Amino acid sequence: MTNKSLYRTTALLLLIEGLLIFVPVIVLGAAINWPASLDEPANVVLRAIFEQPDATRTGYFAYLIYSILFFPVIVLTARLAEGGQRQTTAVQLAMGFGALSALARSIGIIRWLIAMPALAAAYNASGVTLPTQESIAIVYAMLNDFGGSIGEILGVSMFASLAMAMLAVIIFQGKTLPRWSGFFAIITAASLLIPAFEIFAIDAGIFLTVSVLVFQVWLLSVGVYLFINPPQAIQE
Repeated sequence: MTNKSLYRTTALLLLIEGLLIFVPVIVLGAAINWPASLDEPANVVLRAIFEQPDATRTGYFAYLIYSILFFPVIVLTARLAEGGQRQTTAVQLAMGFGALSALARSIGIIRWLIAMPALAAAYNASGVTLPTQESIAIVYAMLNDFGGSIGEILGVSMFASLAMAMLAVIIFQGKTLPRWSGFFAIITAASLLIPAFEIFAIDAGIFLTVSVLVFQVWLLSVGVYLFINPPQAIQE
């Protein structure tokens, strides 16, 4: 990939990733009151999924695409930041953490595309007994906690934070991206790490939403910068 194509592809992907999050927010928000519904009990969530199966799948499929794209976003931004000529240790670490983040996020999301619709159908089936519903609710809670820990604590928080921290190092070592984007990447990394404290039974509360918002602002701001301020060497 030439410097010019790397630059254009990175800028475009940053903007796509920055805007794509609005698809699941809008679709799932209207269908199942996402992301607030993540903390709702089984009887509320499974009823909502049962009543809005198509919207639920559409929203979570968009969220899956968004999560997978995190990896190429990190890879292309890291390559652009270090000049696209070599792969330093920091670049390799950023790529590795980016891949782990995308994988963990995807594992967490898959439960909403496959397992949860099946549980919703069983929970709301005609003639289902109360003991059966209670058993399904237990399965739902365990699956939700397990998948959420992988997707949110590991994927959205820890691995993404490490990827952004490595990206900040690469930005400061290179000359392609402005230093403010590196400082912003550090702030983003710190904000993404805060929700991981939930693993110690500390309620992160609104910090999960705030951390994602900070990351989206970083994506859009760097993407816009690349579009309106192309490096002179690439312009030529």
